Amino acid sequence: MSLPPEKASELKQLIHQQLSKMDVHGRIREILAETIREELAPDQQQLSTEDLIKALRRRGIIDDVMKELNFVTDNVDQELPSSPKQPVGFTDRQSTLLKKSDGTRMADSTTMLSISDPVHMVLIKTDIFAETTLVASYFLEWRSVLGSENGVTNLTVELMGVGTESKVSVGILNIKLEMYPPLNQTLSQEVVNTQLALERQKTAEKERLFLVYAKQWWREYLQIRPSHNSRLVKIFAQDENGINRPVCSYVKPLRAGRLLDTPRQAARFVNVLGYERAPVIGGGGKQEQWCTLLAFLCRNKGDCEDHANLLCSLLLGYGLEAFVCVGTKAKGVTHAWVMTCGTDGTITFWESLTGHRYLHKPTNPDEPSAAEQSKPLYPYRTIGCVFNHQMFLGNCQPSDSVESCVFDLNDESKWKPMSEEAVKSVCAPGATTSLPPFPPLCASTIDASVTSNEIEMQLRLLVSEHRKDLGLTTVWEDQLSYLLSPALASYEFERTTSISAGNEEFQDAIRRAVPDGHTFKGFPIHFVYRNARRAFATCLRSPFCEEIICCRGDQVRLAVRVRVFTYPESACAVWIMFACKYRSVL
Repeated sequence: MSLPPEKASELKQLIHQQLSKMDVHGRIREILAETIREELAPDQQQLSTEDLIKALRRRGIIDDVMKELNFVTDNVDQELPSSPKQPVGFTDRQSTLLKKSDGTRMADSTTMLSISDPVHMVLIKTDIFAETTLVASYFLEWRSVLGSENGVTNLTVELMGVGTESKVSVGILNIKLEMYPPLNQTLSQEVVNTQLALERQKTAEKERLFLVYAKQWWREYLQIRPSHNSRLVKIFAQDENGINRPVCSYVKPLRAGRLLDTPRQAARFVNVLGYERAPVIGGGGKQEQWCTLLAFLCRNKGDCEDHANLLCSLLLGYGLEAFVCVGTKAKGVTHAWVMTCGTDGTITFWESLTGHRYLHKPTNPDEPSAAEQSKPLYPYRTIGCVFNHQMFLGNCQPSDSVESCVFDLNDESKWKPMSEEAVKSVCAPGATTSLPPFPPLCASTIDASVTSNEIEMQLRLLVSEHRKDLGLTTVWEDQLSYLLSPALASYEFERTTSISAGNEEFQDAIRRAVPDGHTFKGFPIHFVYRNARRAFATCLRSPFCEEIICCRGDQVRLAVRVRVFTYPESACAVWIMFACKYRSVL
């Protein structure tokens, strides 16, 4: 990445000042004279640049200069462009002090052996309709390459399915690992294997101790009130590979860099990620599958728990006190949502599937006026527990009804906490090698303008074909289509901020565009996918939209406008508005 001209000029000035301070020019002149006097052969007329550099290096001049120069990287005004989905991408970069004289120098093999994060690989299948399916999720232990000759090794791994098919093989993957730049010194394979075995043993012991503690905590929780056995107190959850993990490990403060500006924008981003329940084979209850973050983001869709975990992580990254809540909605359906606790005691519920926010005000069922109190707007009925990356608390109030629940999390008579030390022992970053690291969010690869235009052109074609089948002609009015843009922008703004943007200008423009004696009809609709044919089929199922598309009358003019709003991970909100104007007969 090239430096801006002003930065390059500043850097040159600093280097010049440092060289002048060290009197480098004088020392070079002395060495040049000495080299010519002592080393230049009588028949050699000139000293090459290479000979001079060798002489300077031999006398330590270059090393002295580099030791004195400290470079501080300033990335405040620069962001790295994100790549397509890899466990790397857009991330906030912190200022780092570089003191090494050799730019190709890297950490030694012993230091790299201590890096226990695995490489998380996710296999996704995408069909012709752009629908994604999670095929496999694999954690690769890469450190075997540290003990291989020449820093190169070949591995063969078996990829297993996910969810109910986690014991079924989906294929074999051949992997070649190579260290670049090569290590100066490789480790013996015995040292690498010993380190990995020690880490596995340490992780297993931590997980065993936490399991023992969790069982004891649960016994104590049931002793408070036997009816607690029916409450949704979720301590462990299975990931896509069928491995039980503490629920606190699914949440971690996540910073979105410059991709998302506000917590409400983060909620909108999570909302536009698709919702899909884990598939169930046969009858019975809901299949449990809490996806790791990378698997969720690669698929761009997941269950309510996946949405809640991501939203909670983002809100924690914004410095809020956020928790994932596990409970039920209407008809006893298990659900997960997010709660934030304000410094003034305000409790706010965030519905991760819709982006809606609700203030919680507890009611007292014993008060005579309780029946007259307004019904809560939120859809939640009961709550069993709340958790984040550091805390887990079980609801031990007489009633688990959300409506009457008091969210004073410091009151142990109302919320039974787990030991924070116990939670950190298995959920803190680096606590165990079995915890997958959180990937940074990637910037969208979708060109909003191009995609909006493509979908709009496809919809025009679909509408014209549909009307032709009905024996109707189609006349499009481009100006009317353009006038619909402000309305779509205000709809998205309202979804993101919960603030009405006002449509006065849009309404005034439409009044001017529709002549006297004519009627205008418009129908906006929102999608989180970019499949025009699928969207059109959905629109036709709406009587209001179908009435516009199939409009009959005198001087009928049709309009359609599409506006795509992009979010990280190539998620998007697609707003479509169909409209028509025609001369009123009556």
